[in-house]
Amino acid sequence: MTTFVLVHGAWHGGWCWDRVAARLRHAGHEVHAPTLTGLSERSHLLSPIVGLETHIEDVVRLMDVRDLADVVLVGHSYAGQIISAVADRRPDRIMTRVFLDAFVGQDGDTAQALLPETIAHHWAESVEERGFGWLVPVRDLTVLGVDDPADRHWLSPRLTAHPWKTYTDALRLSGELDRVPAQYIECVGWMRAFRSHADRARALGWPVHELETGHEAMVTAPRELAELLIAIASSSSRPLAHGDAASPRPSGVS
Repeated sequence: MTTFVLVHGAWHGGWCWDRVAARLRHAGHEVHAPTLTGLSERSHLLSPIVGLETHIEDVVRLMDVRDLADVVLVGHSYAGQIISAVADRRPDRIMTRVFLDAFVGQDGDTAQALLPETIAHHWAESVEERGFGWLVPVRDLTVLGVDDPADRHWLSPRLTAHPWKTYTDALRLSGELDRVPAQYIECVGWMRAFRSHADRARALGWPVHELETGHEAMVTAPRELAELLIAIASSSSRPLAHGDAASPRPSGVS
């Protein structure tokens, strides 16, 4: 049995993983999919002070309180920032980290700076014009590759504006996350806004996988994603003990 912690991206809640989580649980695995502070059913906690650190603490405290170990930590989109920081702070709890069409940030990076320039400019404008200066309005789901009207109907009522501070806060890393193996999954059936991050993962020597689906893979390709996550968990090794030298990891596209 593997313990999965699935971290959603902007505008979503833990519920967005339901189709994947059901498959993982059916296969005998333990699954946690928290909703981050200020979003979805926790939107009553939204305020201008909710930032990247808030969301990092959401996941760190979940792992500590539940005493989770040998975790496969999965971050979608913006949550790449979160799982990098969590792995840096709790490397001994994590077996591997998986970036699902997500930011691969380094110390000092902001999510805003990691966006493609045209998207970052559009988002900053929408924050000022429609987000009261501190919220990112929900994007059109068709832009994210959600083509099925039924999927859009399921997603749309549940999505909420996202705190912009999480995108302007800098990621702070000590280097401990390098003790935790990582893999990348790129969703290639849309505009591929995260292509540069898949390329960065390859340059770092991580295995890189491709899913022929849009950005919202947990909704549009849950079976394929669940099967890939199970395969990644099966092939992953435990984290290195502190002070051990890192062994080389294979790279490639599957």
